[in-house]
Amino acid sequence: MPRPRSPRGRQRGPAGDPALTTDALPGMSRAMVAELENRPAVQVIGTWLELRVMRNAGAAFSIGETTTIVFTLIAATVAVAIARLARKLYSTPWAIALGLLLGGVLGNLTDRLFRTPGGLQGAVVDFVSVRGFSVMNLADWAVFCGGTLIVFCTLRGWELDGAGGGVAGARRAEAA
Repeated sequence: MPRPRSPRGRQRGPAGDPALTTDALPGMSRAMVAELENRPAVQVIGTWLELRVMRNAGAAFSIGETTTIVFTLIAATVAVAIARLARKLYSTPWAIALGLLLGGVLGNLTDRLFRTPGGLQGAVVDFVSVRGFSVMNLADWAVFCGGTLIVFCTLRGWELDGAGGGVAGARRAEAA
């Protein structure tokens, strides 16, 4: 039985385009962060959205700052798992979701590997401050958006191979 194909007749993946773009954004933002370092917050939308540089050795909301190496190993494991899943990927929404997740994980993993103090214990640089919520970086936002899209794809019943999800998925399943 032939493998299902995307609407254009080719396999998606390996979540590459969104991952490469997402991983490149934190790299480009590092130049902006260098300009913001050791300066007062820059207001973008009043005090609701500011650019403010902070170092975060932990996870979201600075949870677990003493277990940085654990987050580094989890990030590496997630990146490997996504790379393995990408071989089965024929769905555009899943490619975008996993690409965002992979790009965000790689962006934060880069900080953990190469930022001071190094040795899998580097702190990520957060700089997008949303009042009353959190200070995050672009990689964090990519992980959040990718995770949200994964939940959406799952609730819709969309499969990695492009099957599922209503009429379009049913037609593809019948054609296979």
